[in-house]
Amino acid sequence: MESYYILIVGVLFLLAISDLIVGVSNDAVNFLNSAIGSKAAPFKTIMAIAAAGVLVGAVFSNGMMEVARKGIFNPEMFAFSHIMVIFLAVMLTDILLLDFFNTIGLPTSTTVSIVFEILGAAVAISIFKIRHAGETLATNLGDHINTERAVVIIVGIFLSVVIAFTVGMIVQWIVRLAFSFNLKKTTKFWSGIWGGFAITAILYFLLMKGAKGSTLVTEDMLQFIKEHTVRILLISFLGWTILFQMLLSFTRFNVLKITVLVGTFALAMAFAGNDLVNFIGVPLAGFESFKAFNLAGSGTPDGFMMEALKAPVDTPIYFLIAAGLIMVLTLRFSKKARSVTATTIDLSRQGEGTERFASSSLSRFIVRRAVELSNGIDRIAPSRATQFVNSRFSAPEIQVDSEKKLAFDLVRASVNLVVASILIAIGTSLKLPLSTTYVTFMVAMGTSLSDGAWGRESAVYRITGVLTVVGGWFFTAFSAFSAAFLIATIIFFGKLPVILILIATAIFILIRTHAFHKKRREKEELLDTEKITASYEVLNSCSDEVRSAISQTSKILYETYNNFSKEKHKELKKLRKDSKHLIKRIKEIREDIPATLKKFEEKELSSGPYYVQVVDYMKEMCNSLIHIVQPAYDHLDNNHSLDKEQSNQLKDFNEKVYEFFNFLIDLIKNRQFQKLNEVAEKRNALFEMSNEILLNRIKILKKTQKGVKVSVTYIEMLSETKNLLLNATQLVKADINMLNSLSVHAEELEMEVLDE
Repeated sequence: MESYYILIVGVLFLLAISDLIVGVSNDAVNFLNSAIGSKAAPFKTIMAIAAAGVLVGAVFSNGMMEVARKGIFNPEMFAFSHIMVIFLAVMLTDILLLDFFNTIGLPTSTTVSIVFEILGAAVAISIFKIRHAGETLATNLGDHINTERAVVIIVGIFLSVVIAFTVGMIVQWIVRLAFSFNLKKTTKFWSGIWGGFAITAILYFLLMKGAKGSTLVTEDMLQFIKEHTVRILLISFLGWTILFQMLLSFTRFNVLKITVLVGTFALAMAFAGNDLVNFIGVPLAGFESFKAFNLAGSGTPDGFMMEALKAPVDTPIYFLIAAGLIMVLTLRFSKKARSVTATTIDLSRQGEGTERFASSSLSRFIVRRAVELSNGIDRIAPSRATQFVNSRFSAPEIQVDSEKKLAFDLVRASVNLVVASILIAIGTSLKLPLSTTYVTFMVAMGTSLSDGAWGRESAVYRITGVLTVVGGWFFTAFSAFSAAFLIATIIFFGKLPVILILIATAIFILIRTHAFHKKRREKEELLDTEKITASYEVLNSCSDEVRSAISQTSKILYETYNNFSKEKHKELKKLRKDSKHLIKRIKEIREDIPATLKKFEEKELSSGPYYVQVVDYMKEMCNSLIHIVQPAYDHLDNNHSLDKEQSNQLKDFNEKVYEFFNFLIDLIKNRQFQKLNEVAEKRNALFEMSNEILLNRIKILKKTQKGVKVSVTYIEMLSETKNLLLNATQLVKADINMLNSLSVHAEELEMEVLDE
């Protein structure tokens, strides 16, 4: 029996290592997004500073470890065997849940995950324990769960969302009012004062408030800090302010960069101090439980009650340092961390561009009401005050050069870091495991709103993104509770065989999601390497995209007719998904048209209309495609019947259409522009063939008075196929015009080179 629990303890520590890796990948966004978004330093420098903050914060995290032992449930009500089932279920659930969110690139909360996982597993075991004892569930469940503390933690977590957003918005408005967007003029007046305040605030809340739980800080040191707090803060503020003002006066060094980097260190430290319990708190509690059971020397696992977990226990420093090192290595090598970071930066960036999320009815409603409120305030407020504020919040033109373009400036980055680190440190000092993800994300969203990043062009998409992320948080809470409840139930009844199956399943899922993320990452990196910067490259790349779109359209169309006639529902479902992916890809290209056209030089602008035409015809062609696939899928999905009267005609038509598309691809690929007249001839022949099929369909319908549903589907598919063929023909013509324009520009460029 003892070897069984040794195995569980060993598994808990292995899961702790995995959880550290998965958790840091998820939470790296919390302290990296501001420095990366503002490009305060090279990426490696930012990572090194963040790593140092994580390592220091890990040492200061000891005070939070009690949350895993007694923050959610009353350990004295559970036997040793029950406690170990709870802890194992929590760790298995946590790894799988966080890995899922990392893979899809949404920031979620490790704190909310761990709290609701402990709650779910503890409730499950409590129910079985109470039922087994023959007691009443309603009156006894409250004795097992630390309801009061759990409610305080949960309310604190979700209340922090509102507080973080509001405080971030207010502080950013005040700081931006002082700095404005014209940093060249205002930096010399405000950077020293703001930097001094920021670093002093960070120093107070992290070193003075956050030091309480660390084993490295003695009572004498804490007493000294408490007695001389005001003096320390005053010296810090004056010292840093004077130092920064001197740097501004005698050097060209950007003080705001120091503030952002110090803030990155501070927030990384706050993250480790607050969130380390989420990763290793449960395994350490399991280890302490095993030690207490062994020291007792007698009793059975089912009869040994875990009162020992009520006592405060200092976590050995080597555990904290080891955990910190694992977190640092994860920061260095994890690619998933960058995916999660990209979501927050996209939602808070100052400029426009392709939005990650679509608009929703709720976001449109919020924006309309906000516009009405803003207009109402403008009518009431004095005109001079309005003009002054507008002048301070008037953002400059965003640079087109992707190498120089920033998601936001150093002022907003510093506010993000200072406000978030202070709020998290306050929660840590109060022994409240606030969600660092919730706090940092909502601070970033609040500062974005206040800074005017959510303009009329992007507000609906950004708000939808925020609602999606916040909705994901509620999904985290629900799924964490439910999954932990289920896994604890399975382990409770299945014992060792089930534990081994669950571990194997978890390993399999982690490997699969890693492979999926790696494949997607490689695709994104390939697209990044193919980014184009000149009009010549734009037009060449667009022509390649035309060939690809025609090729994919041809394949999907051919397979649609083929699988429709064979009544293959599953294959049509996949084709519908493929057609939607194609439309999404063309939509992204279309949304990037304004940014792409900015890359054209003055003498090359004549090629712009051809580029716009090509993209529009690609979009129309793909829209026609989905209106062919969808009716075919709906017909089979509704289990409607097919008739075989025209199967040969449709098969022949499908083959001819496929040949037509191959002809188009060869024409573009080999630039056989002299065959352009043949395109119209072949298209018209297909039109006649389609009309003949439709005429025969009408005759069949009139003669038999049946097959109405399939007739409607045929008419829809064939009509849209004609539209598709028409758009494909126009696309080829537009592409030829674009390529001719490209040849002219190439000749002009060659002449310029010869003249030089």
